Amino acid sequence: MKLITKAISSLALIPLLILGCNKQQKTAESQMINHNTLTQIEIDDGWILLFDGKTTDGWRGYQKETFPNAWKIEDGSIKIQSNGNRTDENQQGGDIIFDRLFSNFHLKIEWKVSKGGNSGIFYRASEDSTFDYIWKSAAEMQVLDNTNHPDAALGKDGNRQAGSLYDLFPANPQNAYPHNEWNSAEVIAQGINIQHIQNGEVVVEYTIGSDEMNERIAVSKWPNIDENWGDLALEGIIGLQDHGDDVWFRNIKIKEL
Repeated sequence: MKLITKAISSLALIPLLILGCNKQQKTAESQMINHNTLTQIEIDDGWILLFDGKTTDGWRGYQKETFPNAWKIEDGSIKIQSNGNRTDENQQGGDIIFDRLFSNFHLKIEWKVSKGGNSGIFYRASEDSTFDYIWKSAAEMQVLDNTNHPDAALGKDGNRQAGSLYDLFPANPQNAYPHNEWNSAEVIAQGINIQHIQNGEVVVEYTIGSDEMNERIAVSKWPNIDENWGDLALEGIIGLQDHGDDVWFRNIKIKEL
């Protein structure tokens, strides 16, 4: 009986050992990658690096000329500090944008959030003075700790969870990693056709102006905020959201299509 119990206990440890090995392998692979750089193959293929891991060159606050000091460079990532971690010297927050317009593109970015963290990746946004917030002009690929942030349970069918077109199209499959782990995100925009890719899988596909999208907008939060939301531009800026939580971004690159 003791031998049987011991054997069962050993078998129960196997999944934990496999999980531990996978995490060690992921950490080792991450350490081998030269982050915030382009390979020669990527350069030849037309990729552009939007963040060098050391400076905020090319970035500024939304509808601002300067870069908000609540954002900082930390360990090769660009980080927005949570409201609770901001001092008197770094109170200026807000969303940030890369100062260039993009139309058809393939965007790649990696992100991680603190426990309960929330943020977003905006694309084809406008800085027209009629918009006081970037999210009023743009589509948003959601960035979220699905386990600990209440937004994950709101909306419909998970359409406020990580990778989703916020409040409209849920990411399916939902494959985001937990808080404090890096996730990869991609947006492919070609005319009115958009894809979201999360951790290597296509999780959202939609067509701007389609009947399906208009039907989803009609039952979303947007009509109560702006009756014209959904008239999305086919060219605009890339933005990262300050939602008051600790969030990190790195390996931000784009290829025009």
